[in-house]
Amino acid sequence: MQHPREILLGAQAAEGFLPVCDHYSGVEARMRKSLQLQAEMTEEFGACVFDVTLDCEDGAPVGGEAEHAAMVVALALAAAPEARVAVRVHAVDHRCFEQDIATIAGQAGHRLTHIMVPKIESVRDILQVEKALQRASALHLPLHVLIESPAAVQRAFEIAAQPRVQSLSFGLMDFVSSHGGAIPADAMGVAGQFSHPLVLRAKLEIASACHAHGKVPSHCVVTEFNDTQALQAAAERAARTLGFTRMWSIHPSQIRPILAAFAPGEAELAAAAEIITAAARADWAPISFAGQLHDRASYRYFWQVLERAHQTGGVLPFEMAAYFKPAVPAPILITETL
Repeated sequence: MQHPREILLGAQAAEGFLPVCDHYSGVEARMRKSLQLQAEMTEEFGACVFDVTLDCEDGAPVGGEAEHAAMVVALALAAAPEARVAVRVHAVDHRCFEQDIATIAGQAGHRLTHIMVPKIESVRDILQVEKALQRASALHLPLHVLIESPAAVQRAFEIAAQPRVQSLSFGLMDFVSSHGGAIPADAMGVAGQFSHPLVLRAKLEIASACHAHGKVPSHCVVTEFNDTQALQAAAERAARTLGFTRMWSIHPSQIRPILAAFAPGEAELAAAAEIITAAARADWAPISFAGQLHDRASYRYFWQVLERAHQTGGVLPFEMAAYFKPAVPAPILITETL
């Protein structure tokens, strides 16, 4: 029996599914706590609901970059086999970029889900990263990139079109700073970032570029990490109004509100399960549900609701849960020769 992914997810759908939360840590003690929390929440939800990105750039101390990179390698190698661990390296024009890639991707590339590269300005930067990964024998690693300047926003569609790029993130604070005071500081806050026209336009461009090329748009941080209500409101707006399917966390207290904001509601999840169940029984031919006609064009949407529920640790209806069980490998038959 064909899986819904094989039937429904074509050129108009994303190429892959990532956890909706990307959690950043730049200090060793917090990195260790983040990896432990990831393991605990994976056990709680039955799925890995957030990535852990070990930070070598803005979230890390200045000085001792080589030692910091070596520590990140040790943590990645010591992480549990099922852990989802990534690393943010320095920008391509930073003196430590080549060293970061050689050390981190070269030694721990097989344990990483992806490499995050900040301050990407153009396709030329992507090609430079790819060459560095090739020298480190880690060309298999997907790239997540940060769009942080007006010029980069202008080129977002070109950057998203690159095959190795898996996700684009918006770098809010660098974007505001790059305008030389033309955008006020309050545009970096939880309210201003959704009201200033230039910031809002940049977010929409990035989300649109990602959806045009089947990539994952990742929303920026909310620095007011003690204001859980404001964070969840921001996450809901990013998910439901601006088209983002992933969001950064910079404090453990932000993870669960982000999951809640990106999760489908109970009624939406129940309807999606009923529609996909009926569609499968009809061999994916058109059906009538609650007085509305549905076919594979709308089935795709409702399947993605189920995918998002799984990514956010939601409890799936019994008939849908089977679609998300790990594939059991076929037994290996050994024949003895005499």
